[in-house]
Amino acid sequence: MTDTTFQNEATETAAVLAALGSRSIVLVGMMGVGKSSIGRRLATRLGITFVDADTEIEKAAGMSITDIFAHRGEADFRSGEARVIARLLDSGPQVLAAGGGAFMNDATREAIRTKGVSVWLKAELDVLLRRISKRRNERPLLQTGDPEATLRALLVEREPTYAQADLTVQSREVAHDAIVSDIIAGLGSFLHAPVLTSEKSGA
Repeated sequence: MTDTTFQNEATETAAVLAALGSRSIVLVGMMGVGKSSIGRRLATRLGITFVDADTEIEKAAGMSITDIFAHRGEADFRSGEARVIARLLDSGPQVLAAGGGAFMNDATREAIRTKGVSVWLKAELDVLLRRISKRRNERPLLQTGDPEATLRALLVEREPTYAQADLTVQSREVAHDAIVSDIIAGLGSFLHAPVLTSEKSGA
């Protein structure tokens, strides 16, 4: 990385942070899109905290999400998820990775709209299938039936709601830092921050 590129990136992040204020950047989208891994890199780039909503739900419940689904059911999980995200949104600025179904809740979606900027990490079905194949046991919604059919049905159900997010960024098979740069550029445009594009910066 050249000194000029580094300086341009610093200018970009400073502009986004100033425009963001106390709001949270909330990453939404399907399981497997990379909300946690990309979110951590985004938070590091911006110099703010990263929070994984699923981890916070597990802390609050004292059990894993798989166990919550097994012993309390999905409805109980969704109720707890909404409460936890509402609480977390009071602690911005931060990068918050929301669970795949969180944005489907009307109240949660409204809270995110009020206190955050939502970013839909969108990925194609084949990309999702490759990414989740190694961690299928950690995905309660994929424990029965045909995982591909289940995932396809979830995409059909959820994508119209995900599309209501403030920004859409394609999660694809490239280095996560490239996706982070896409997010920061999108945030700059959405927040009307004077973010330098890669063309202007010579990157």
